[in-house]
Amino acid sequence: MVRGQYKKEMRFPKKNKPQKFENYAWVLDYLPYGYPDKPDEPIVQGLGEYQFLLMEMIPKPDVDIQLGERVYIGRGKRDKIDHVRRMIKYDHLTPTAKAELLYVIMEAVKMQEPRFIRFLNECPPITTKLHTLELLPEIKTKYMWKIIEEREAKKFESFEDFKERVGKDPIRIIAKRIEKELSDDKKDKYYLFVKWKKGIILDEKNMAYYLKE
Repeated sequence: MVRGQYKKEMRFPKKNKPQKFENYAWVLDYLPYGYPDKPDEPIVQGLGEYQFLLMEMIPKPDVDIQLGERVYIGRGKRDKIDHVRRMIKYDHLTPTAKAELLYVIMEAVKMQEPRFIRFLNECPPITTKLHTLELLPEIKTKYMWKIIEEREAKKFESFEDFKERVGKDPIRIIAKRIEKELSDDKKDKYYLFVKWKKGIILDEKNMAYYLKE
Protein backbone atom coordinates (compact mmCIF):
# COMPACT_ATOMS: atom_id res chain seq x y z
CA MET A 1 0.00 0.00 0.00
CA VAL A 2 1.35 3.43 -1.00
CA ARG A 3 1.31 6.32 1.46
CA GLY A 4 -1.54 8.73 0.82
CA GLN A 5 -3.46 6.15 -1.21
CA TYR A 6 -6.13 3.65 -0.19
CA LYS A 7 -7.69 0.83 -2.09
CA LYS A 8 -10.97 1.50 -3.84
CA GLU A 9 -13.86 2.69 -1.74
CA MET A 10 -15.77 0.04 0.16
CA ARG A 11 -19.44 -0.59 -0.52
CA PHE A 12 -21.87 -1.42 2.23
CA PRO A 13 -24.38 -4.16 1.34
CA LYS A 14 -27.41 -4.35 3.62
CA LYS A 15 -27.46 -7.30 5.99
CA ASN A 16 -29.25 -8.24 9.18
CA LYS A 17 -27.22 -11.11 10.57
CA PRO A 18 -28.85 -13.21 13.31
CA GLN A 19 -27.57 -12.49 16.80
CA LYS A 20 -25.45 -15.25 18.30
CA PHE A 21 -25.68 -16.51 21.86
CA GLU A 22 -22.98 -15.48 24.31
CA ASN A 23 -21.27 -18.25 26.27
CA TYR A 24 -19.54 -16.07 28.83
CA ALA A 25 -20.18 -12.72 30.49
CA TRP A 26 -18.14 -10.48 32.76
CA VAL A 27 -19.67 -9.05 35.94
CA LEU A 28 -19.90 -5.26 35.98
CA ASP A 29 -22.01 -4.89 39.13
CA TYR A 30 -23.85 -7.09 41.60
CA LEU A 31 -26.97 -5.80 43.36
CA PRO A 32 -28.05 -8.44 45.91
CA TYR A 33 -31.34 -6.62 46.64
CA GLY A 34 -32.06 -5.28 43.17
CA TYR A 35 -32.00 -1.61 42.20
CA PRO A 36 -32.22 0.89 45.10
CA ASP A 37 -35.25 2.68 43.63
CA LYS A 38 -37.00 -0.62 42.88
CA PRO A 39 -36.05 -3.41 45.29
CA ASP A 40 -36.41 -6.77 43.59
CA GLU A 41 -34.60 -10.08 43.18
CA PRO A 42 -30.79 -9.97 42.98
CA ILE A 43 -29.44 -8.49 39.75
CA VAL A 44 -26.08 -8.88 38.02
CA GLN A 45 -25.17 -6.36 35.34
CA GLY A 46 -22.74 -7.84 32.87
CA LEU A 47 -20.97 -7.66 29.54
CA GLY A 48 -21.03 -10.45 26.96
CA GLU A 49 -17.52 -11.59 26.13
CA TYR A 50 -17.70 -11.83 22.32
CA GLN A 51 -20.47 -9.50 21.11
CA PHE A 52 -20.13 -7.11 24.06
CA LEU A 53 -23.84 -7.25 24.84
CA LEU A 54 -24.83 -5.35 27.97
CA MET A 55 -27.21 -7.44 30.03
CA GLU A 56 -29.04 -8.08 33.26
CA MET A 57 -28.62 -11.55 34.73
CA ILE A 58 -30.35 -13.33 37.59
CA PRO A 59 -27.91 -15.24 39.81
CA LYS A 60 -28.62 -18.58 41.42
CA PRO A 61 -29.42 -18.52 45.15
CA ASP A 62 -26.58 -18.33 47.65
CA VAL A 63 -23.73 -17.87 45.20
CA ASP A 64 -20.75 -15.57 45.62
CA ILE A 65 -20.52 -12.97 42.83
CA GLN A 66 -17.43 -10.77 42.44
CA LEU A 67 -16.93 -7.66 40.30
CA GLY A 68 -14.86 -8.44 37.23
CA GLU A 69 -15.66 -12.15 37.46
CA ARG A 70 -16.12 -14.22 34.29
CA VAL A 71 -19.29 -16.33 34.46
CA TYR A 72 -20.71 -18.99 32.15
CA ILE A 73 -24.11 -18.12 30.60
CA GLY A 74 -24.23 -20.56 27.68
CA ARG A 75 -26.31 -23.67 27.20
CA GLY A 76 -26.19 -26.45 29.74
CA LYS A 77 -25.21 -26.31 33.39
CA ARG A 78 -24.38 -22.86 34.79
CA ASP A 79 -22.60 -22.54 38.12
CA LYS A 80 -23.65 -19.04 39.16
CA ILE A 81 -26.12 -17.53 36.69
CA ASP A 82 -29.70 -18.82 36.54
CA HIS A 83 -30.67 -16.90 33.41
CA VAL A 84 -30.17 -13.72 31.42
CA ARG A 85 -33.18 -11.50 32.08
CA ARG A 86 -32.76 -8.89 29.35
CA MET A 87 -30.38 -6.83 27.27
CA ILE A 88 -29.82 -3.26 28.44
CA LYS A 89 -28.29 -0.04 27.11
CA TYR A 90 -25.28 1.83 28.45
CA ASP A 91 -27.51 4.41 30.13
CA HIS A 92 -29.04 1.64 32.26
CA LEU A 93 -25.71 0.70 33.79
CA THR A 94 -25.11 1.63 37.42
CA PRO A 95 -22.27 4.05 38.27
CA THR A 96 -20.26 1.07 39.51
CA ALA A 97 -20.83 -0.82 36.27
CA LYS A 98 -19.74 2.17 34.20
CA ALA A 99 -16.59 2.52 36.30
CA GLU A 100 -15.76 -1.17 35.85
CA LEU A 101 -16.57 -1.29 32.14
CA LEU A 102 -13.19 -0.38 30.59
CA TYR A 103 -11.24 -2.72 32.87
CA VAL A 104 -13.64 -5.60 32.19
CA ILE A 105 -13.43 -5.00 28.43
CA MET A 106 -9.64 -5.11 28.65
CA GLU A 107 -9.84 -8.52 30.33
CA ALA A 108 -12.24 -9.76 27.65
CA VAL A 109 -9.88 -8.51 24.92
CA LYS A 110 -6.92 -10.30 26.54
CA MET A 111 -8.89 -13.56 26.43
CA GLN A 112 -9.37 -13.20 22.67
CA GLU A 113 -5.87 -12.30 21.53
CA PRO A 114 -5.98 -14.24 18.19
CA ARG A 115 -9.23 -12.48 17.21
CA PHE A 116 -7.87 -9.00 17.78
CA ILE A 117 -4.41 -9.66 16.35
CA ARG A 118 -6.14 -10.81 13.16
CA PHE A 119 -8.12 -7.56 13.20
CA LEU A 120 -4.95 -5.49 13.53
CA ASN A 121 -3.31 -7.46 10.71
CA GLU A 122 -6.22 -7.45 8.26
CA CYS A 123 -8.67 -4.60 8.96
CA PRO A 124 -9.40 -2.76 5.68
CA PRO A 125 -9.96 0.80 4.48
CA ILE A 126 -13.55 1.98 4.88
CA THR A 127 -13.55 4.62 2.14
CA THR A 128 -10.93 6.29 -0.03
CA LYS A 129 -10.33 8.78 2.79
CA LEU A 130 -10.81 6.72 5.94
CA HIS A 131 -9.11 3.56 7.19
CA THR A 132 -10.50 1.32 9.92
CA LEU A 133 -7.35 1.88 11.98
CA GLU A 134 -8.15 5.58 12.24
CA LEU A 135 -11.27 4.76 14.26
CA LEU A 136 -9.11 3.41 17.08
CA PRO A 137 -8.31 5.81 19.94
CA GLU A 138 -4.77 7.21 19.86
CA ILE A 139 -4.25 6.10 16.23
CA LYS A 140 -4.01 9.10 13.98
CA THR A 141 -2.56 9.21 10.46
CA LYS A 142 1.05 8.82 11.63
CA TYR A 143 0.41 5.65 13.61
CA MET A 144 -2.01 4.30 11.03
CA TRP A 145 0.76 4.28 8.42
CA LYS A 146 3.23 2.82 10.90
CA ILE A 147 0.85 -0.08 11.61
CA ILE A 148 0.22 -0.65 7.90
CA GLU A 149 3.92 -0.62 7.07
CA GLU A 150 4.78 -2.93 9.97
CA ARG A 151 2.08 -5.47 9.16
CA GLU A 152 3.03 -5.49 5.46
CA ALA A 153 6.64 -6.18 6.42
CA LYS A 154 5.61 -8.90 8.89
CA LYS A 155 2.26 -9.80 10.42
CA PHE A 156 1.84 -9.01 14.11
CA GLU A 157 2.08 -12.19 16.17
CA SER A 158 0.86 -11.04 19.59
CA PHE A 159 -0.21 -8.03 21.61
CA GLU A 160 3.33 -7.74 22.93
CA ASP A 161 4.75 -7.85 19.40
CA PHE A 162 2.39 -5.04 18.34
CA LYS A 163 3.31 -2.95 21.39
CA GLU A 164 7.05 -3.33 20.79
CA ARG A 165 6.86 -2.47 17.07
CA VAL A 166 4.23 0.27 17.14
CA GLY A 167 4.71 1.78 20.60
CA LYS A 168 1.03 1.60 21.58
CA ASP A 169 -0.87 -0.72 23.92
CA PRO A 170 -3.29 -2.62 21.64
CA ILE A 171 -5.37 -4.01 24.51
CA ARG A 172 -6.21 -0.57 25.89
CA ILE A 173 -6.74 0.94 22.43
CA ILE A 174 -9.20 -1.76 21.39
CA ALA A 175 -10.95 -1.70 24.77
CA LYS A 176 -11.43 2.07 24.60
CA ARG A 177 -12.92 1.71 21.11
CA ILE A 178 -15.39 -0.91 22.38
CA GLU A 179 -16.31 1.30 25.33
CA LYS A 180 -16.95 4.17 22.92
CA GLU A 181 -19.16 2.01 20.69
CA LEU A 182 -21.18 0.97 23.75
CA SER A 183 -21.59 4.47 25.20
CA ASP A 184 -21.99 6.71 22.11
CA ASP A 185 -25.54 5.78 21.21
CA LYS A 186 -26.30 6.91 17.65
CA LYS A 187 -23.24 9.20 17.62
CA ASP A 188 -20.94 6.83 15.74
CA LYS A 189 -22.09 5.15 12.55
CA TYR A 190 -19.21 2.66 12.43
CA TYR A 191 -19.16 -0.40 14.68
CA LEU A 192 -16.05 -2.58 14.63
CA PHE A 193 -16.82 -4.87 17.54
CA VAL A 194 -20.31 -4.11 18.88
CA LYS A 195 -22.43 -5.98 16.36
CA TRP A 196 -25.88 -5.53 17.91
CA LYS A 197 -26.26 -1.83 17.12
CA LYS A 198 -27.54 -0.35 13.87
CA GLY A 199 -25.01 1.24 11.54
CA ILE A 200 -22.06 0.26 9.38
CA ILE A 201 -20.76 -2.98 10.87
CA LEU A 202 -17.43 -4.72 10.33
CA ASP A 203 -17.85 -8.39 9.44
CA GLU A 204 -14.71 -9.71 11.11
CA LYS A 205 -14.85 -13.05 9.29
CA ASN A 206 -14.61 -11.46 5.84
CA MET A 207 -13.07 -8.15 6.93
CA ALA A 208 -15.74 -6.23 5.00
CA TYR A 209 -18.39 -3.76 6.07
CA TYR A 210 -22.15 -4.11 5.80
CA LEU A 211 -25.09 -1.87 6.66
CA LYS A 212 -27.42 -2.96 9.45
CA GLU A 213 -30.69 -1.04 9.58
